[in-house]
Amino acid sequence: MEGLGTIQADITSTLFHPANILIVVVTIAVLCVVNVAMQPDKDHLVTVDPALLKDEEEKVYEINTPADKLEHSKVMWALTCILGWAYIIYYFGSYAASGKGILNGLGRDSVNLVLLFTGILLHGDLRRYVDAIKDSVSSVAGVILQYPFYAGIMAIMVVADANGASLASIISNFFASISNKVTFPMFAFWSAGIVNFLVPSGGGQWSVQAPVMMGAARQLGVADSVAAMGIALGDQWTNMIQPFWALPALAVANLRAKDIMGFMCVVTIATGIVFTFGILLWAWMVA
Repeated sequence: MEGLGTIQADITSTLFHPANILIVVVTIAVLCVVNVAMQPDKDHLVTVDPALLKDEEEKVYEINTPADKLEHSKVMWALTCILGWAYIIYYFGSYAASGKGILNGLGRDSVNLVLLFTGILLHGDLRRYVDAIKDSVSSVAGVILQYPFYAGIMAIMVVADANGASLASIISNFFASISNKVTFPMFAFWSAGIVNFLVPSGGGQWSVQAPVMMGAARQLGVADSVAAMGIALGDQWTNMIQPFWALPALAVANLRAKDIMGFMCVVTIATGIVFTFGILLWAWMVA
């Protein structure tokens, strides 16, 4: 990315760093306690109808035309799976052969590829997989509709004035100006949490913040890995109170976002405390 340069960090020094694994473990433990404590009494308990959670009856297809036969062909399904998984094995194997480690092959494209061919493999039929995708998209139609508007908000955040200043850079520069080598990742985390309200796309937020925050991190001598994870944790942190990830489950349970919003605010506070102290500890360890 222009203005950012090459980030000197791989997945073993970010996602799979011992400090990040510790943050994840502590977060899970804290949320287990918090969620039990938040459980309402019987008078306010909302029970989901078990019938809503049952799997739908398997769809029956009529196979009459050559196109139908091709779509449901086990040969085509097997060939697709073989070709897809052969490339996946080759891709990760090339990392192992080069001594970089298989985990370093994990990325946005490779994860999406694994999920795609896992879905094809488990459905056992190409047409069934296409229909499953179509049915799933219908449950998140609201999110798909909102994202073009988020693109507009993103433009507001990144468009710069004559001096090269944008709203996102002002927020990021403020936190960078009051930081030192140990506290910078914590402020990067907080600023990312704020920016995430306006730019909820992880990739979009990275394009907005990374050039400013990573440049400031290098000036302060902060390791790229911990600075990048500060931004990433902040992005994930405030996703708790704009829970797009929960919309499919809410649709199945016939609930609305407002029904869980109070609980999610508590979760956000609890995880914010864990993440803050966790990223501070991480920064102190690598300082």
